[in-house]
Amino acid sequence: MADTPGIVARGLRRSFGDVHAVSDATFEAPAGRVTALVGPNGSGKTTLLLMLASLLRPDAGSVRIAGADPVEGAADVRARIGWMPDALGAWPSLTARETLIVTGRLYRLPRERAAARAAELLGLVGLVDLADRPARVLSRGQKQRLGLARALVHDPAVLLLDEPASGLDPQARIELRVLLRGLAADGRTILVSSHVLSELEEIADGAVYMVKGATVADDRVARAGSGTRDWRIRFLPGRDPAASGEFVSALVGAGVDVSTVRRDRSDLVVPLASDETAAACLASLVAAGLPVVEFAPVTGRLEQTFLGLGTPEDRAS
Repeated sequence: MADTPGIVARGLRRSFGDVHAVSDATFEAPAGRVTALVGPNGSGKTTLLLMLASLLRPDAGSVRIAGADPVEGAADVRARIGWMPDALGAWPSLTARETLIVTGRLYRLPRERAAARAAELLGLVGLVDLADRPARVLSRGQKQRLGLARALVHDPAVLLLDEPASGLDPQARIELRVLLRGLAADGRTILVSSHVLSELEEIADGAVYMVKGATVADDRVARAGSGTRDWRIRFLPGRDPAASGEFVSALVGAGVDVSTVRRDRSDLVVPLASDETAAACLASLVAAGLPVVEFAPVTGRLEQTFLGLGTPEDRAS
């Protein structure tokens, strides 16, 4: 599975009348990696995912999913992908177990294999205790877990996930991260769309950004992700060296303007111009003997880049 080409899209376009939902989507999502799909509401992410899933025909452009063409070979693509939409759309009369068995049968798994696969996946997503309840009565988070299990029934090479963490409690979010990293390590291509950038930060190997229906070029992404961002500094509880000469000297020695430091509850926040400046600042603080227990950016790289791509008006379609 690790040798599959993943997702390759070139110049994808799709309009609905005068609305150009996707005007130019060009990107690659390699196998064995988790790729984040990032953009504001209305930027074309869901339309793009529907085209990748062979559920919506592009007006122009080309795409290959694990080597197959969604337009010319929709059946081949659907055999290779696991598609998890934002809403489960459960069959009202079926239990969680039956939902997975029926899905397996639709993928032409033998009856016994479909039942065994359903049991395996219910354990994987933590729904064993709810296996024989009607899927319609599950909570939002439980339906999300069932949706992920349904996407995995046929052991696909590519996963297309739209807001998979929506409605999950903190423990379930952790389990989802571990699961997705494991699936990527097995060689699968995983493309994840989510508005929770902090969640994506912890699982994604790379990102595709969409603005006004188009994917953003690599050079613009690099510029947006660079520049000043805030870093949080936390010292040992009960110790507050912020006003000490050692602290001031350490920052000055790292080339940091001390006047820009501000307090956030018991922490200090300082804007730093680059990762190199951050490394120098931390080294200087440690060399001064200050009891630093946390030194980390306030926002992750995905959020930094997203915000750097423009104002909300610029990012909206």
